[in-house]
Amino acid sequence: MTGPQHGPEVTQEQSPGLSETGVPAEAVDAPLDHRPGTSGVATPGGGWRKADGPSALKREKRKRKGGGRRGGARDGDPTVGDADFQSYYGRQIVKSAVWKTPDVPLYLFLGGAAGSASVLGAMAEFTDRPALARTAHLIAGGGAIASVGFLIHDLGRPERFLHMLRVFKPTSPLSVGSYILSPFSAFTGATAALHLLGQVPAVRGSSGWVPRLVRSVGLRRTVGVAGAAFGGPMAAYTAVLLANTATPSWHEPGDQLPFVFTGSGLAAGGGLSMVFTPVDQAGPARKAAVVGAAVELVAMHKVEHDHGIVSEPFHIGRAGTLLRLAKACTATGAVGAAVLGGRRWGAVASGVLLAAGSALTRFGVFDAGMASSKDPKYVVVPQRARMAARAEAAAAEAAAAS
Repeated sequence: MTGPQHGPEVTQEQSPGLSETGVPAEAVDAPLDHRPGTSGVATPGGGWRKADGPSALKREKRKRKGGGRRGGARDGDPTVGDADFQSYYGRQIVKSAVWKTPDVPLYLFLGGAAGSASVLGAMAEFTDRPALARTAHLIAGGGAIASVGFLIHDLGRPERFLHMLRVFKPTSPLSVGSYILSPFSAFTGATAALHLLGQVPAVRGSSGWVPRLVRSVGLRRTVGVAGAAFGGPMAAYTAVLLANTATPSWHEPGDQLPFVFTGSGLAAGGGLSMVFTPVDQAGPARKAAVVGAAVELVAMHKVEHDHGIVSEPFHIGRAGTLLRLAKACTATGAVGAAVLGGRRWGAVASGVLLAAGSALTRFGVFDAGMASSKDPKYVVVPQRARMAARAEAAAAEAAAAS
């Protein structure tokens, strides 16, 4: 019998991926798409390793460098260093949202303020508060149109907004939100226009049917109520939209974010209405602002503290600074509205603080989410915690069954 047959020896020139020692010439820690030659996931040390610590090859080198049994180190001496947490090849795991600043945070703020203001305006129409009704409707219409403008600017081309209306998908918050924003903007813009046109001298002094229709209180109330019907969903749907993404600090607190955004919108809409309405008619706006501020503060506290490591981005960096300022403005504005809201200067100062706190909250939440998407630990650590919890539950169930 003859021995096993071997093919011709492969030289370094024929295999440029190998050095003279047979070890891959390129670094095994280089990303796959940056390695020439034949290196791949099967290469020693390749694949997912950084999230659990250094590769086996590096650990072996460290053992030999530190001594180990070959170098005469004492038994019991540590030979492996602490794990260096990173992601797969040190890369970001979750893709960050492509939304831009300040377009999207301003869209979130203006939409919330407009939604609550539309409800205040409709209520004021039926409670004999014409000044509050006019102010709230103008805030709602102006905020809605401005929010659409910021959204279109973020999309890049106006026709993209129209394309969003081609299909209605009940399971998509973005699709549902498009069909909330469109009629809301149309109705609140029309209500604001009726208020403004009704003050034009040519319309006020004309007896034609068109001027009479514009001055009609019934028409204004009907359109205002139609806009208010979309006001609540308008203030809350953007929170559902954020929570529906894979961004960790938006997705995990998805049950609390709608309360944060609704309360924040109520505080902003009530605060802005306080600023521009005489104090004798601004009572509902003051109450709405105080209630909204309280809801926002309580819900935001849960977002910041109830989700473990995923809540960390709300406390650090630019997002942490913005949210601390937001909390101070909102709390101070709420106390001012409750104590000093009956005075003109107190109402103005409190309303400005409440609106500023609402805007800062939107910017802070947006920045926290973007920061969490860029750091892989906010993805991997919660995943491992859930896996460990499932394993523990399975073990307990198996033990109980036995």
